[in-house]
Amino acid sequence: MSNTFDRHRRLRRTPAMRDLVRETHLSKEDLIYPLFILEENGQRNEVSSMPGVYQVSLDRLTEEMKEIKALGIQAVLLFGLPKEKDEVGTQAYDNEGVIQQATRLIKQEYPEILVVADTCLCEYTSHGHCGVIHDGYVDNDASLPLHVQTAVSQAQAGADIIAPSNMMDGFVKEIREGLDEAGFENIPIMSYAVKYASAFYGPFREAADSTPQFGDRKTYQMDPANRIEALREADTDVEEGADFLIVKPALSYLDIVREVKDRYTLPVVAYNVSGEYSLIKAAAQNGWVDEKAIVMEKITSMKRAGADLIITYFAKDIAKWLSES
Repeated sequence: MSNTFDRHRRLRRTPAMRDLVRETHLSKEDLIYPLFILEENGQRNEVSSMPGVYQVSLDRLTEEMKEIKALGIQAVLLFGLPKEKDEVGTQAYDNEGVIQQATRLIKQEYPEILVVADTCLCEYTSHGHCGVIHDGYVDNDASLPLHVQTAVSQAQAGADIIAPSNMMDGFVKEIREGLDEAGFENIPIMSYAVKYASAFYGPFREAADSTPQFGDRKTYQMDPANRIEALREADTDVEEGADFLIVKPALSYLDIVREVKDRYTLPVVAYNVSGEYSLIKAAAQNGWVDEKAIVMEKITSMKRAGADLIITYFAKDIAKWLSES
C-alpha cells in the first residue's frame, strides 16, 4: 500500500502521547467560584434548581471558605441576599451590607483568597432590576452613582476585584473614576463587558432572589443574536479602563469568547452560568451523561476558545477531579 496520507493518529496512540501534545490545559488557578451569601444566621440552603449549590449565611461562611481553601480554589465571586430590599437597592452600598461583611470576614481569615465583588443592584432592589426605575424604565444615568457607591463600599471592605454586572452605559468609566477618587486606583475592574439577555440565567434568579418583578432586562442586556454589538461593548469598556473582560453566558457564546480574545490583550473571563450548570446536573442525576467527562469537556472548550479564567458553579467538583488526576 502506498503511504501517501498523513498519519495524524501517531500522536494519539497512548495516554502519555496524548498528554504530551495536549494544547489546552485547565488548572485550579483558572477557576472562580460564585457564592451566595445570606444575612440570616444558621442557614445553608441548597438551591432547588442548582443541586450542590447553596445559599450560605454569614455565620457559616467560614466553614464554606475552609472547604474552598482546601480544594485549592483561589478566587470567589460574591453575591448578596439582604434581609431588606427597597426601590434603590440601599443595602448594596451600605458599609454594613451582607457583601461588605462577607468580604471583611474572608479577607481576615483567608487573606490569600481573592474576593471578586459582584457590583449590581438587582439582588437589593424590591423590583429586581439593576438600576433606578423612572416611569417603568431603568434610568441609566440616575443608576450610575449608586453603582459607584457600591463599588467604593466593596473596595473599602477589602474586595480585591470589582465586577460590575449591571450593563449600564458608562458604568466602567464612572466606577473607575469613583474608585480612583476614593484612593482605590490599584483595584481592578472585571467588567461584564459582554452580557446577553439569556434564558440560561433562570436558576441564578432563584439562587440570588433577583427575578425582575415586571418586564425583563432586554433594554440593558444584549440581544443573543448580535455579534458585532459585543465587540462595540467590549471596545467601550477597554477604553473606559476595564482590566478584565467577562463574556456571559459562555457555552452558547464561545464564538464571542474567541473574538474578544483575539481582539484584546486583557484577560478574558467566561461565565459558565446557572442554566448551563443545571442542565448538566439534571442529565447526570438521570444517568443520561457522565457528569465528570461532560463538565471537563465543556470547561476545556471555554479555555480552548480563549478564556483565561472561568467563573463556574462546578469549581469545587473540577478542583477535586484535577487533584485526583
